[in-house]
Parts: sequence; structure tokens; C-alpha cells
Amino acid sequence: MSNQRPTRSACLIFNPVAGQSDAEQDLAIIKSMLEPEFDLDIRMTTPEKDADEIAKEAVEQGAQIIIASGGDGTLSAAAEAVVGTGIPLGVISRGTANAFATALGIPATIPAACQTILDGKTRVVDAAYCNGRPMVLLAGVGFEAETVERADREAKNRFGMLAYVLAGFQELRNLESFETRIETEDKIITLNAAAVTVANAAPPTSVLAQGPAELLIDDGLLDVTIVAPTNTMGAIAAAYNLLQSAYSGEVANRPDTGFLRARSIKISTNPPQKVVVDGELVGSTPIEVECVPGGLTIIVPTVPEDCATEKLEGLPNLRVESKQPPATI
Repeated sequence: MSNQRPTRSACLIFNPVAGQSDAEQDLAIIKSMLEPEFDLDIRMTTPEKDADEIAKEAVEQGAQIIIASGGDGTLSAAAEAVVGTGIPLGVISRGTANAFATALGIPATIPAACQTILDGKTRVVDAAYCNGRPMVLLAGVGFEAETVERADREAKNRFGMLAYVLAGFQELRNLESFETRIETEDKIITLNAAAVTVANAAPPTSVLAQGPAELLIDDGLLDVTIVAPTNTMGAIAAAYNLLQSAYSGEVANRPDTGFLRARSIKISTNPPQKVVVDGELVGSTPIEVECVPGGLTIIVPTVPEDCATEKLEGLPNLRVESKQPPATI
């Protein structure tokens, strides 16, 4: 083993209170694996200074690579700060749900995530903006947002990922449809829905984002899943069917579940509905989501594939109008 100093430098943003493991032990493993290769600038998140602020500082100071380690909130915040910069993001997931890592095909264990970073294979994927705020995973309107609000910190600490599932089933009892208007670059859709999810990337556990058989994270398009059951039993069946579709890779096929792809989406509802972006409640509808093709460079071990694009037939009170193409001069 040579005594040469590492030639690569990286800023490691580390959340010491993520997940349920021993943070000191986690950091020791990360350092032991990465420090032989990287000159690591380790910066801890605090209640006063989150990953977004630290990552922005690191970008301004010329960081070559940013590595984020923590739960989904930390990872999304760091990712949002590097959207559009071209700086590679390494991910070491230590949270409850690990949705971010799963959605992007990154290993969830610390040694495997560190090895992915050491291998240094980068992939350019899409990002998005929701009402001007960077978004990496998804925006949920209605049911998804209510579920995130219900799965509080204490439940997540006790039950882990199951907290979201339990919250989801509790929320199904309160399921209410709302008038929804979805406008894309080429059509306007109006219907009654109980949940609308706009996903750039989403893990199978984000059940309500799983209309298409596979979410393509580098196709320059957003994946919209519309769930419009008319009663609680229908809602449970729809959620179960979407979960099956997520794990089997087959398209969700129920009359009350639809999906489409578009570059930009405007969603308005009556009455206004809560909105969650990348796991954080951010207000209420209306929202405008715009895809940023190739907006994020991520260090990954995997390669993607292809599949189906749209299914709307059978959704209740559905009306689809084609928008006239703008006249060319």
C-alpha cells in the first residue's frame, strides 16, 4: 500500500441523527473506506444548518464531489442543491425509508454505497422543479401528502418503513375525491381523483407513483399516476394493485388508476389539496412541475431499460381535450 495522499477531494455531508443506527460507528466505516481515496471534508448537519445550506456552500467553494449521508430528507436536500451544477452526488443512505437510494438504484448498505462511490461511475438523470423548488423524487397531491403528514417521527422511529404503510392504510379510511384539472403541454384532463403523484423517480414503496411499469429517470419526462377510486375498498384494491405493479414490473391495470408522461404538468384542485415534495410537506395546490432533463449527476452502480407510456381510459368523470398546437408563422 503506497503512502500517497488521496488525489480526489469530496465534501461529505453527514446527518448524525438519521435512522436508528450508531452514527459514530457509521461515520467510522465511511471514513475507513473513503479516506484512502478521498481527501474528505466532513460537515455535519445541525438543526440550524441543513444539508441544502451545506451543499450550496460546498458548491460555491468549488467541491469536486458531494457525498450525502443520512435519511431521505438529507439526501434530497443535498441533491436539490446540486441540480444543474454537473457536480457528481454520492449517496450513503442511513434513513428509515431509504426511498431516495432505492429510487435511483443505489445500494442501501453503507459498505456497498461506499464501494459505489469508490468505483465512481456517474449517470446523468433528470431532476424537476415544483413551484420553483428543486425536486428529485416526486410530488404527491392529496392522499400521498396526508400519509406523509400522518407518518410522524415517533412512528417512523418505532416502525421504520412500516410507518408509511400503516399511515397509508389509516388514511385510506379518510379518502376523499376532489375535482382535479391536469394540464400538460398537449392536453387538459379534468376528473375526480383521490391522489395524483408526479414522479421523476420513485421507489416501489411510493405506491401511488407506480402507474407505469417502470419509472424512467433519464427520459426527460415526468410520470403522473392518477388514483381515482370511488370508495374505501376500491382505494385499498388500487393501492395493492399499484404495489404489485411496482414489484412485478407490469403496468397497473385497474379502471380507477391511470398514468401519463409529460415534460411539464400543472395541477389545480377543488378544494385545494396538501402537497408533499420529496417527503416534505410544502403547502397546497395548485402546483406546476417542470422536468429538468439531465439536471442531476449521480454516482450509481446500475443501468436502466424501457417500456409503456399512457393509460387514462376508465377513470371516473374523465374528460380529455386536445390542445391546439400553436400556429406557426
